Amino acid sequence: MAAGLVISAPASGVGKTTLTLALARAYRDRGLKVQCFKSGPDYIDPAFHAAATGRASVNIDSWAMDRASIEHLVSRGANADLILAEGSMGLFDGVAARGVSGTGATADIAEMMGWPVLLVIDPSGQAQTAAAIATGLRDFRSGVRLAGVVLNRVASPRHEDLVRRAMNDAGIAVFGALPRHAEISLPKRHLGLVQAEEQAEIGTLIDEAARFVSEHVDLDAALGAASTWLAQSATNGLNVTPPGQRIALARDAAFSFVYPHMLEAWRDAGAEIQPFSPLADEGPDASADVCWLPGGYPELHPGRLAVNTRFRERMRDFAETRPVHGECGGYMVMGATLTDADGARHEMLGLLGLETSFAKRRMHLGYRLAELAAPMPGRRPGARLRGHEFHYSTILAQPDVPLAIVRDATGAVVAETGSRRGHATGTFFHLIAEDR
Repeated sequence: MAAGLVISAPASGVGKTTLTLALARAYRDRGLKVQCFKSGPDYIDPAFHAAATGRASVNIDSWAMDRASIEHLVSRGANADLILAEGSMGLFDGVAARGVSGTGATADIAEMMGWPVLLVIDPSGQAQTAAAIATGLRDFRSGVRLAGVVLNRVASPRHEDLVRRAMNDAGIAVFGALPRHAEISLPKRHLGLVQAEEQAEIGTLIDEAARFVSEHVDLDAALGAASTWLAQSATNGLNVTPPGQRIALARDAAFSFVYPHMLEAWRDAGAEIQPFSPLADEGPDASADVCWLPGGYPELHPGRLAVNTRFRERMRDFAETRPVHGECGGYMVMGATLTDADGARHEMLGLLGLETSFAKRRMHLGYRLAELAAPMPGRRPGARLRGHEFHYSTILAQPDVPLAIVRDATGAVVAETGSRRGHATGTFFHLIAEDR
């Protein structure tokens, strides 16, 4: 029977991921089986979780998934000793309009699963006010329980003492206080953390974070505050249809943004996934019946993708007879051109007429609900797909037939409709789930 904790904070950038990884490794080093989850649409953090625990982590999302799907996913924690669910943004931050089972807020998962919240509080530039913030978060929603707090980036012993006294007066447990420690900072780039597979020293970094946190956090007290959790038997699994039987999946540093639960669902449905590397000038295997280009960082590698002739020829040959679908970065590579941040224009695959540019970056961020106007691999017209869009590219041209009517979480129609031409389809959003 597992115990569960949600790791959250008042805002982004406070240290949730670093603390989650450190705690996961520290408890694993004690001999516990630790299962991590990521609340919300983040396709980078689960790989860090897996590096820390040795167990695959997946996303759970109250806006895109119904309760049965979430319970199906978290049931993998049934044989663990401890579940750590890392939140996104601030504890109560979600969208204004409710989705399938919530607004996408971390608090939705905490309440749904009955897991108490361990808050990461950064008291930089404040003292007693940190306790006021923690108290407000504790009392904001009755169904969400606060286990206690870990203070991050405290300036001095005196600073720590002031904050601890205020927390004690408010009846809030402080499990530990972390001084500033630059050596355990995780490197970042424009879409979030640099991916785990790109960091050769990630194991060493997590080990150092675990050592540091073990010295400054009462691990026994934090573990004791976790809530005993009994896995519910989910009557339904994920409502995910694989796009084909044999799926050629682009997979390298330029194409890596795939939600782990999607790949697992494809395999569980009997599909075979055949990875290939466009950056290594590889193309889809001839035996595949569909090709999938996920998002990632093609904007960091457009020159290589433009001159990799084997990749380009194989993709074009494949698309003449079989479906090819791209998400976000994959969609951009399927287009005609991609202009990089320096203004250089690179020829892409030309399977679609899409032209995009990073020369003038503009953030596009948010949940998306798409109703298909045309078929895409594995789905018929009229299917309602839920996903998330996060990129900095600007559309210069999107001339092909729109793939879908796409709305944001408020119901407003967005311009990023996706495209279809022949066997080629693409979207700017990453698919999370399909409405039942």
